[in-house]
Amino acid sequence: MNAEQNKRVRALWLCGVLHGFTHIYHVALMPLYFLIQQDFGLKSVGKATLLVTVMMVAYFVPSYPVGILTDRVSRKKLLGLGLFFNALGFIGLSLSPNYAFALVSVIVAGIGGSFFHPAATAMVARLYPVGTGRALGYVAVGASIGFVFGPLYSGWRAQHAGWRAPTLELGCLGLIGAIVFWLWADDDCSPEQRRAVAPSSLFPTPALWAFFILMSLCFSLRDFTGTSMGTLGSLFLQQAHGFSLRSTGFAIGSIFLMAIISNPLIGSLSDRGRVRWGFIILSVAAVVVAIFPHLPKTALIPGLMIYGFFLPASYPVIEAALMESVPDAVRGRVFGFFITIGGLVGNVSHWVVGRSVQHLGPAGNTPAGYYNLYAMLAVLVVLSLFGLPCLHAIRKREHLDMASLGARPVELVMQNPEM
Repeated sequence: MNAEQNKRVRALWLCGVLHGFTHIYHVALMPLYFLIQQDFGLKSVGKATLLVTVMMVAYFVPSYPVGILTDRVSRKKLLGLGLFFNALGFIGLSLSPNYAFALVSVIVAGIGGSFFHPAATAMVARLYPVGTGRALGYVAVGASIGFVFGPLYSGWRAQHAGWRAPTLELGCLGLIGAIVFWLWADDDCSPEQRRAVAPSSLFPTPALWAFFILMSLCFSLRDFTGTSMGTLGSLFLQQAHGFSLRSTGFAIGSIFLMAIISNPLIGSLSDRGRVRWGFIILSVAAVVVAIFPHLPKTALIPGLMIYGFFLPASYPVIEAALMESVPDAVRGRVFGFFITIGGLVGNVSHWVVGRSVQHLGPAGNTPAGYYNLYAMLAVLVVLSLFGLPCLHAIRKREHLDMASLGARPVELVMQNPEM
């Protein structure tokens, strides 16, 4: 393996580690809602779930500005700084004397986390112009491990030491990870190289803009369901089935256990057909979501694992397709715009789910009370399928339109940025 290959592989795995930290922080609070409510004396669990919603809003709102930075400055530096502030926010949360301070802390954590996806996705797509789905699938393994580890660790640790202990410990671990990344990672290329091939706008025609915005809105419905399955699952398992904090953390983590396998596997398979594989995995995920609350208690964790095999695997598939559709010089902005739309719509789910469960009243203590909520989430996944033809149109028309404007083919720019 030559020096260039070593650099690419090292960057791939370090991005995977950062991906793990990013999503540890997204889900670590999910088993802790009731403890946080009690500690701060909150009137409803909805205010506890609101912390995650606020963190995710802070995570997604800066995504487009971060995307602009991603296309203009060092992606390595953005990634290292992002994890540093993400971890710092969690340390602040663990030390919060009141709810207001906790809100400020999760905002800091969210802003730090917003640096990851625009920078890392663009970096990996540039380093791996061939086999992009497979590469992003391997990076997604880090997210899957983070999703498993986060609630599993926080639930187990909180049962013995309260919710603040795991929050502080995960924050400190993230600071160490940021330092390691800063010392070992390399940049994919210089910002000057990206600017040398930059087109005048993200998309050359209004039609492409329309397809892009519609696609982003459609996949935001998938994101709403994906994030809801963690928060709703936590409340459902504890209230309707009497799961303990530890068992709830394990159950939520199990959603992403199978994604460790499915992300690189389906990501690789999708290199031969993005839209086809996107349709298959999202369709199966919708069916599993619909039947989940009807399962007996002994089948709930296997049900979550089956769901986790499919829906999370759609992320590297869709991201690879989107990154292949545009030049490297605008990938940060395109992905930042995409994740802003999807994230803001999708991640109000934590608050919406908390309020919905609160309104169930006594029915929230029985599985039947959740049937309609899960059915709604399944419908949203079905509706997200309409994003696939929009994505196909972008991939086809972007290449045609760029050619008609006299631009170099996107594939050649990606494979040889020095042209």
